[in-house]
Amino acid sequence: MEPVNVCEYEALARERMDPVYWDFHRGGSGDEVTLRANRAAFERIWLRPRMLVDVSTCNTQTTVLGTPIQMPIIAAPTAYHRFAHPEGECATAQGVGKAGTVLTVSTVSSRTIEDIASATDGPLWFQLYIYRDNKITAKLIQRAEDAGYRAIVLTIDVPRFGRRERDVRNHFALPPLANIEVNDVTNMKPSVTWKDIAWLRTLTPLPILVKGVLTAEDALLAIEHGVDGIIVSNHGGRQLDGAVASIDALPEVVEAVAKRCEVYLDGGIRRGIDVIKALALGAQAVLIGRPVLWSLAVDGAAGVYRMLELLRAELELAMALCGRPTLTSIDPSLLRRL
Repeated sequence: MEPVNVCEYEALARERMDPVYWDFHRGGSGDEVTLRANRAAFERIWLRPRMLVDVSTCNTQTTVLGTPIQMPIIAAPTAYHRFAHPEGECATAQGVGKAGTVLTVSTVSSRTIEDIASATDGPLWFQLYIYRDNKITAKLIQRAEDAGYRAIVLTIDVPRFGRRERDVRNHFALPPLANIEVNDVTNMKPSVTWKDIAWLRTLTPLPILVKGVLTAEDALLAIEHGVDGIIVSNHGGRQLDGAVASIDALPEVVEAVAKRCEVYLDGGIRRGIDVIKALALGAQAVLIGRPVLWSLAVDGAAGVYRMLELLRAELELAMALCGRPTLTSIDPSLLRRL
């Protein structure tokens, strides 16, 4: 039988993937407290559905940075998709593109920036780290721009890598990468500050989003430095263990931003009702990471497409049952926190 929800994709993927690669993608840092909290936090948020609303048509279409997409669900940047499927990110791009949404391609991908772009007509964003050698950073941005990527997603929560104990036990090491040398991965620039946003602006006219904001203070600094979007994220629990769950951080970031840029949520999304909760708290869209890898491992591009369609259908059903037939009708009055 085909999976009927994201968790079933996860279970099937575990059977298919090398255990070391499974741990690399599935694991978090430290005791994995934040990894678990990303899911548990959604269970503390309850829905307050409204009745006798015309929900004969529920529309999940929206835009992100002006790009129309079929659902407010975006594929997050995740490393080395060939751990899940031989075609790697090219298959992912095909599945995400068919679903009508955005794929955010990781710098640490197993297929080149150009090959991924050639595999799909769908919109692509490029996730970026800033390296000690500025030439590496500048070249990556230029390649992404030349290949037609529509935005740069700067990950800001990795001045150093978190200690992921599953990887330590497995003696994990990345294989050769497609876009940078493996040694460059460990040469990320620890002295990056908000002032570097201005430097990035000199390199590209593309919109710049920052991924890794968890506080109102940093959201205000992001606005001050002119970012085009903020992704509320704790890196899927893979960096600072004990960091606040992403969905719990979302309200203060949304309040601080006050609609001066788009705000997105990354972390813990596994159901359509998770999506509607994030939207009600002010997210423009959500990003999903691990579910993309699980569905890729199960059935390649077709698996990614079907998983996204499952989430979209769950979201549409949640909208109908909540009496919220449009995305704009989803607001904080829909929720009650336990």
